[in-house]
Amino acid sequence: MSYAELFCQSNFSFLTGASHAEELVLQAAFYRYQAIAITDECSVAGVVKAHATIEQHKLDIKQIVGSMFWLNDECQVVLLCPCRKAYAELCRIITNARRRSEKGSYQLSEWDLMSVRHCFVLWLPINQDNDHYWGRWLSQHHINRLWVAVQRHLGGDDDAYTTHCERLANEFQLPITACGGVLMHAVERLPLQHVLTAVKHGCSVDKLGFGRLSNAERALRPLNKLSRIYKSEWLEESTHIADLCEFNLSDLKYEYPTELIPDGYTPTSYLRMLVERGKKLRFPEGVPADIHQTIENELALIEELEYHYYFLTIHDIVMFAKQRGILYQGRGSAANSVVCYCLEITAVDPRQISVLFERFISREREEPPDIDVDFEHERREEVIQYIYKKYGRERAALAATVISYRFKSAVREVGKALGIEETQLDFFIKT
Repeated sequence: MSYAELFCQSNFSFLTGASHAEELVLQAAFYRYQAIAITDECSVAGVVKAHATIEQHKLDIKQIVGSMFWLNDECQVVLLCPCRKAYAELCRIITNARRRSEKGSYQLSEWDLMSVRHCFVLWLPINQDNDHYWGRWLSQHHINRLWVAVQRHLGGDDDAYTTHCERLANEFQLPITACGGVLMHAVERLPLQHVLTAVKHGCSVDKLGFGRLSNAERALRPLNKLSRIYKSEWLEESTHIADLCEFNLSDLKYEYPTELIPDGYTPTSYLRMLVERGKKLRFPEGVPADIHQTIENELALIEELEYHYYFLTIHDIVMFAKQRGILYQGRGSAANSVVCYCLEITAVDPRQISVLFERFISREREEPPDIDVDFEHERREEVIQYIYKKYGRERAALAATVISYRFKSAVREVGKALGIEETQLDFFIKT
């Protein structure tokens, strides 16, 4: 038999998932799953680390990108990405849901779900009367890409819940798939999951009551165990869904603006013209022979790897800052590029350092170089608004950061969850 886990939350589902995305994909590959979907709540934050782990270890497992959502605390769905258009759609839904709410939360609307055209929809009934309403509503909008996803965690209500899901599937003529609702890669993480839940609810573990997991069935489970819990056709349906999901993060490529090139120029000739102009500014007394050769080598590699637009885009942004008198500074490995110096992206004279261009651009890495540019804090918003205006909001985005506990805060919160007295916690933290 084969199986694909279609509902799996990592530690990026804050205070819910008890395992790293890396651990989840490694364990799933060890169990010989066909695929695993990292589906954190209103987030795709965990998918990159999962993808990198699969690539690094050359794991024989497919990764599916998705996310889980609650709608009005009544309807739980998982959206999966079968194609690149679905990934764009999912990111748009996450963005809109986050914008509507305070930091750290989200608000999904019925319109968000109604507007789904490319994502697959897994519906997880919650065993309430409202399930009939949501089953009817979802089937009206997503009949050709909607499944009932059944979770079995060996609880006392498993049989009743499964029967309920089967009735809903029959009522609305929907296929059923198995899923685990995974929160951890191994059963040993159950105590940690209890602690996370206690921190989330602001109480100690012994006060959670029915709020904590009754067993470790929310961990990834071996195939022979799954075959005893789920119907074989439900397990097969999970792999069928996985087969339909062809999107891979490797499909995403940088696509830079092309309108920066003036008439009469190619990307190569325009970049060279800017570099030649910058050479006269940076080296008014003439370009040393070794620097000239370095520039030629860099330009040749930039042309070979087709990074022209990348350099031209960064140059355009820093020129805006320069013209407005906004302080900026290129830093990091870009300081190893004489081209960056000539384009006024960096201010480090290559004659003063030992330039190692391979630190900046390499054929072996097969990825664009990383140019970090800092702008003065007080006027950074001007640069952001310029980017939005010049390139369009549909092609510009702010990178999100994931906040984590500092060590002392983590010790204090975990200590409270374990029922340790404040005085003892203070002693632990100080020592």
